[in-house]
Amino acid sequence: MKAIILAAGLGTRLKPATDSVPKALITVGGTPLLEYNLKYLAAQGVTQFIVNVHHKADMVEDFLQRNGSFGLDVTISDEREQLLDTGGGLKHAAWFFDDGKPFLVYNVDIITSLNVQQLYAHHVQSDSVLATLAVSHRSSSRYFLFDAGHRLYGWRNVKTGEERRALTTTKELILMAFNGIHVVNPEIFSHLHAFGDKFSIVDAYLSLAAERYIAGYDMQGEQWLDAGTPEMLKKANELMLPTAQ
Repeated sequence: MKAIILAAGLGTRLKPATDSVPKALITVGGTPLLEYNLKYLAAQGVTQFIVNVHHKADMVEDFLQRNGSFGLDVTISDEREQLLDTGGGLKHAAWFFDDGKPFLVYNVDIITSLNVQQLYAHHVQSDSVLATLAVSHRSSSRYFLFDAGHRLYGWRNVKTGEERRALTTTKELILMAFNGIHVVNPEIFSHLHAFGDKFSIVDAYLSLAAERYIAGYDMQGEQWLDAGTPEMLKKANELMLPTAQ
């Protein structure tokens, strides 16, 4: 299994810490987030990684070089010239996913107990699904909208009332929060030409969902934390899951 770890962000929610250290090297339980997730995903069956970098990219590259990439196969996707957002970052790394197999997309600031192998197997068993998004019933300001069969229909910001629909329906839709973990078929790259260089993968999913099946995968019962804010970083340190060895 191949994976891209999205680590290029500015980490603005973690300022002032990220003024001097990239988000990927912020520590949780004494371990940098990037190291933790490389080891965690390797234990889950990921054999090849690509990590995108922008903010303080040299520090991330130096960290990996000093540690021999922890004995893992890690490639850098360089976004030093321009931060490309989640969709653009994925598109920029398309060359890496050349084996025709689905791959994992994973935000560097996620701490979870999710069985990634099960998520991957679930996606593979669903031949018609372009992407499978790990979601859960948790409090958030923004939600994806799914039908009872977990097909993506739209998106809603409950604070602003903004709503975007990919498909129209009279069915009651279920609100679920996206957890920054997804399995994607490489076919998606043939659909991304119209989005330019810099765009959100959420925008791409909402556009593609009108024609292609984008599915949700309920993470019910699994631990999950976004360590991208000071409050959640503190909680992550308190509830740190054991680092995969």
